[in-house]
Amino acid sequence: MTDVSFALEAENDTPEAEIVVDPAMLDNDNNTPGFETVIFGEQQEVVAKIPEEVVEADRLANEEQAGAETVDFTNNGAGSLRELVKQQSVDGSLSKEMQCLAGTVYFESKGETLAGQLAVARVVMARAASPRFPNSLCGVVYQRKQFSFIRNGKMPRIDKGHRHWRNAVAIAKIAMNDGWKSPVEGALFFHARYVSPGWRLKRMATIDNHIFYR
Repeated sequence: MTDVSFALEAENDTPEAEIVVDPAMLDNDNNTPGFETVIFGEQQEVVAKIPEEVVEADRLANEEQAGAETVDFTNNGAGSLRELVKQQSVDGSLSKEMQCLAGTVYFESKGETLAGQLAVARVVMARAASPRFPNSLCGVVYQRKQFSFIRNGKMPRIDKGHRHWRNAVAIAKIAMNDGWKSPVEGALFFHARYVSPGWRLKRMATIDNHIFYR
């Protein structure tokens, strides 16, 4: 590895894939909840004007979330998420579950703020804890038609020498250890701001390019 620094500032990289799940759809093959997905392909410098009603809804949801009851998380004395990321050891082998979680952070939110990356990681964890989804992190990530970066049942190759991967591993470890509260703790769904799927869900907040719901 030639660059061992962390990408601690938001960058202009566009995430390679987005998850857009319509929770109103059900998979009735075995009478268990499931989800059909609207998948958007790899983004190519998406330029879209966000409707005024979306901006206003974002503002109201963010204000409500800011006033929500806080949850106690262990931050190891770190004064900020950035500082906590610096404290993480990102060398060495990872468990399969950690690989799945860090890979999702990498492909869904690399280049976004640390808070945005943590929010994505905590969505995966919230799904694994919900009876509506598979009960493991890898099960959630590889669930059929959920994440567009999963193709033919495989995760694409990751450049593990890149600072984005090191950030993703650090954020995944923080998420797994309940090291820092996500701004949208408990969210189960998210989509890009430039689309309006019309979900009948509790809108929580907007972080970077994503709107989160529970």
